[in-house]
Order: sequence, then C-alpha cells, then structure tokens
Amino acid sequence: MDLEQELLQEGVSRAILAEAAAFRKAHPAGNMQKRIPTPRFLYYGKEVWEEAAAALLCGENLLLAGPKATGKNVLAENLATLFGRPCWNISLSVQADAADLIGTDTFQNNEVTFRPGPVAMCARCGGFGILDEINMARNETLAVLHATLDFRRVIDVAGYDRIVLDDATRFIATMNYGYAGTRELNEALTSRFAVIEMPPATRDAVCRLLKREFPGLKTKWAQQLADLFKELENKCEGAEISTKSLDMRGMVSAVRLMEKGIGPDAALRMGIANKSFDPFERQLVMDTIRARIPKNMGAGELFEA
Repeated sequence: MDLEQELLQEGVSRAILAEAAAFRKAHPAGNMQKRIPTPRFLYYGKEVWEEAAAALLCGENLLLAGPKATGKNVLAENLATLFGRPCWNISLSVQADAADLIGTDTFQNNEVTFRPGPVAMCARCGGFGILDEINMARNETLAVLHATLDFRRVIDVAGYDRIVLDDATRFIATMNYGYAGTRELNEALTSRFAVIEMPPATRDAVCRLLKREFPGLKTKWAQQLADLFKELENKCEGAEISTKSLDMRGMVSAVRLMEKGIGPDAALRMGIANKSFDPFERQLVMDTIRARIPKNMGAGELFEA
C-alpha cells in the first residue's frame, strides 16, 4: 500500500503530508526498519487524519477515544507507517505494573542488569508506542508515565540511568467506552494527551474497506454488508442489542469465510451473531442479517465470477 498516495486521494492536506515526509527523512529508523508496520487496512476519514498528523508533528501524544469499531488501532498503526516510526504495541490490563511498561531487573553475564520494557525501548529508539486500552490499567501503574508524557520527556529508572526520550518518540493511546474492567482516566494523565473523539465509521468507509480487502466482492453486496453493519450500529445505540455483535473484525472474517465457500448465512452467524451468547439477542441479530442477505443464498453469488 502506498499510504501517502492513498491519503492524497482521500484529500488529506498536501502540506501535512509533506511535513510527515520531512519528519521521516529527519528521523530515519535505521536498524529498527522491521518494526515499522505494514498496514493491512486503511483508516478512512480526512479530518481525523489531519488532526492526528498535525498533533504528532507538534510533538503531542495522542489519545484516540471512542466506542467499538471506530478504527482506533487501524489509525494508530497507519500513523506509525506515515511517520516511518518503529512501533511497539503495549496492551494494558488491570494486572499491568510499572515493570511491564518500563522494564525490570534481569541476571545476565553474572550480574544484575536492566532489561528494558516496551516504553523504554520506544523512548530510546524514537518509536511510536501504542498504549492499547489505556483505561484498563490502574492509575498507579500509569503514574510512572507522567514524566514521560509531559514536557520533561524522561524516564527515571530506579537504580539505573535516566532515559531521555528521542525527539521522534510519540505515544498513541486508545480507549474504548463501556468495556468491562475499564475506568476513568485521571485528570493528570488525560492532560498529557491531545484527545481525538473517533467518529463512527461511515457506510462509505465500511464499503470501501470491504472492497479493498476483497476486490472480487460485488459492489451491490459490499453496500448491503455496509448497510448491515450500520443497522447493527443503530441497534446498539438504541440499546436493542449489546455491542458484542458490532464487530468489524467479525465482518471481515465472515466475508473471508464466504470467499472460501461458506454460505453467507453461516459465515455471518460465525463472524457476527455468535459473538453474543444471549439466545434472544443472537436471534435478533440473525433476523437483521436475513433481512438483507437471503438465508439460502450461495457464497458464489456475492463475488464476481
């Protein structure tokens, strides 16, 4: 994927893209080239792209906040690619502690040494650290990042050296609302990010994503699947169903199953409806699917011959 060319076609500002290219040139990845992501999906959304890229160019860290299936992780990975930065994905949970982020002691060559964690590696190498589901981690764990994320840009490792962040280092946090185990971010941490409220994916964006991933998918059925996704989204907003079946990964997986010859009804049941374990909700989702995709339809009918 030629990401820059794709973004030009999306209408993203040429000036911002030129600054991102200058950033790549000023901060070569060197031997960390293999850590630069090769994105499988493209995030669609001109305004969000420009806001996110501009914030990173200004030296800000980003917090991508919003409900499920809005493309937060796709955008984070796309940004690392655009800026040519090695990327560390840091999955956070309530069990995560400071050592999981910064690093810990290890025994090597008959002596105790510091084994850097993903945040320390990212800091030294000028990488982009993706703090996934940041609102699942305990506030006391994230407190170790306060000096890393603000103007000081340092990590004090107890008993070892002070790590000064490379000029190219940025952190991109993602945050879902309403997941089990999530909590409010404290004010001190939130103030260290530029926050982007991620909008829901548009029908056109879902359709284009499916057509990009499955070029043989007929436009008519790509549009129907996009309409199905938006209808499920509306049902979630209206509290008719939970968000379990609103799953873009599940939608892509279902179409991939169809490509292998599995019937659309079975594929969408596996990829979407069965994500809910409540029988009533599962049936409601299947009824929504069958209103758009005939139950007895063959997989081959969705694809070009």
